[in-house]
Amino acid sequence: MKLLILGGGSCQLNAIRRAKEKGHTVIVSDYYPDAPGKELSDFGELTSTFDVEGNIEVAKKYAVDGVMTTGTDQPVYTAAKVAAELGLPSLIDLTTAKAVTNKRIMKNRFKAEGIPTVNFRFLKKDFSDSKLDGMNFPVVVKPLDSQGQRGVYRLGSIREIREHFTDVLSFSREEEILVEEYYESDEITVSGWVKEGRVYLLTVTDRVTFENGPHIGICSAHNFPSRYLKRYFQEIREISAKIVKGFNIRNGPIYIQMLVGDEGIRINEVACRIGGAYEDVFIPHLTGVDILEMMIDAALGLEIDPAPLKEYDLTNNNKWFSAQLFFAWPGKIKRLTDLNSLKRLPGVIEAGFNFKIGDEIGEIKNATQRAGYILVGGKDREHLAKNLNRVFARLKIFDEEGNNLVIRKTGTKSPVIYSRCSS
Repeated sequence: MKLLILGGGSCQLNAIRRAKEKGHTVIVSDYYPDAPGKELSDFGELTSTFDVEGNIEVAKKYAVDGVMTTGTDQPVYTAAKVAAELGLPSLIDLTTAKAVTNKRIMKNRFKAEGIPTVNFRFLKKDFSDSKLDGMNFPVVVKPLDSQGQRGVYRLGSIREIREHFTDVLSFSREEEILVEEYYESDEITVSGWVKEGRVYLLTVTDRVTFENGPHIGICSAHNFPSRYLKRYFQEIREISAKIVKGFNIRNGPIYIQMLVGDEGIRINEVACRIGGAYEDVFIPHLTGVDILEMMIDAALGLEIDPAPLKEYDLTNNNKWFSAQLFFAWPGKIKRLTDLNSLKRLPGVIEAGFNFKIGDEIGEIKNATQRAGYILVGGKDREHLAKNLNRVFARLKIFDEEGNNLVIRKTGTKSPVIYSRCSS
């Protein structure tokens, strides 16, 4: 069968490999001519994942049997639109796809359905100060239809909102931006699968983030199990079910970012996709539910066996795991640790770099500056910590002066706790 995969970046590589292993012909669309997924695929097209009409033409050209994406937000709508136009299988309809990829619709749906979220407003560029009456500062500003923390800032005044407005809009196709009250909180991420309107929770992770100046919400790790799982499990399950019903999500993957603070749980965002922190690898490892296999089969209209979902119990999962999505200081790369030596370390499940020798690493502004990833397991908390220490002792990204650029994250939001790994 022929499968169109939207995106050829690091988040889609495992899907491309798996689809080919299953004997499918894979076509990748990506506006980067050198997207790594194109080397793995059978055919590559220079088409943006945001380009709906372009991808409809690509799908027609190859007479594809299905279309999908993974690990990224906006192409979810493109995939649903291509499927609807060509009569291909789709797990969600266009209305749902739009609601989970446009924050104006998403936030208004939260409000209408009684789903807890922070106070918010939508602003046009010529907004009056009175539009923000009743809002508490600091606030977080976001594009309505972007991804990867592009154009997301924590700001302390109306003046700062005006100063950043054009930059935020540069990451959007809309004429408005979202302004939310900043909620002092920790983040958790809920991943699951919806079958005929019922949500099956697979993992709840602590989403470790940091701030770099006004840049906020940049994720550097996902840790399982979440420290909030036992205390909030019932509430997490009830809210997740409410989201599934409120957004009319009938089938497929679900990914929910929740904020946990003194006022309880608030929903940040919801997506109908597999997460971008290599959940396609670590969810099967932790749960025995092969969510990537299910996604590929579903995109091609093949039957999915619900038995693994019904047999799995998140509350009885005693495994420990960390997805380290590491960053590096700015500099030109001269030498990298051999990946095979990292993969041989105890507990390491998978590892990869997002840059190569000769590349220039820039200032950290959003998730696109992430240097690489390492997925590490352990039999308990202490064992996992030892495995992580071994990894970071070995992990090196050297610049031309011999400095190790790798940043070791220690677990809070403050950028000052970041330290350069030893050389």
